Amino acid sequence: MRPARPKRTRLRSKGKLDTPSLTVIELKALQEIVGHCFKSPDLLVRAVTHPSAVSSADSVRLSNQRLEFLGDRVLNLVIAERLIDRRKMESEGDLAPRLNSLVKKGACAMAMRHLELQRFIILSDSEISSGGRERESTLGDACEAIIGAIYQDAGLSQARKFIEKGWAPQFSAAPAETKDPKTLLQEWAQGQGLPLPDYNVLSRSGPDHQPTYEVKASVMDRGSAVAAGSSKRDAERNAAALLLKSLTGDT
Repeated sequence: MRPARPKRTRLRSKGKLDTPSLTVIELKALQEIVGHCFKSPDLLVRAVTHPSAVSSADSVRLSNQRLEFLGDRVLNLVIAERLIDRRKMESEGDLAPRLNSLVKKGACAMAMRHLELQRFIILSDSEISSGGRERESTLGDACEAIIGAIYQDAGLSQARKFIEKGWAPQFSAAPAETKDPKTLLQEWAQGQGLPLPDYNVLSRSGPDHQPTYEVKASVMDRGSAVAAGSSKRDAERNAAALLLKSLTGDT
């Protein structure tokens, strides 16, 4: 009688990969778009490997989660430096919302779409069929991971070049409202002589790599609104925007 295969092998047989990889042609094309020839190409492959493509036991080693963590910090630093350099007369209160708008998942996803990098993301078959290649959180995570991979392979200067390239349309766009909905709601409440808004997490669902938060925003007895987001911060912003709209009647 043949011994049963170990659990990890059984998982891999259901669409998980032993070692995620790109073809030589794909890797060359990806490096050309990124603008850097990697000394350690495996870093770039890991950066575009979604956790769904590997077994949970191999997620830390083979997926892009750790590089995403690093890339997020590098992105924040580069954008903060850029704002400090180019907006010399703005206060911290003005710079903070600008920074937030340029480092959020949506901004990272926009950079990925601008460079047309979504086709290189390595996903499980089920994730592909559910539209994962166009999902904002998936694109944003991969973008941050690519930044982290470039930083590890070549340092801050090269990572900055990628960010300048990927974020070019967002940098050149006309400045939008610099204050996010939470700030606007807070200012409205203060203007009415009311306490600051409250935010309560009602639920958290989904897997660790793709969570969904549901948050309730309220201002004393004036009203409340519930909204969801891929992070607690995004859910709070969405709820604040809904509540502000209902309180002020803005469309």
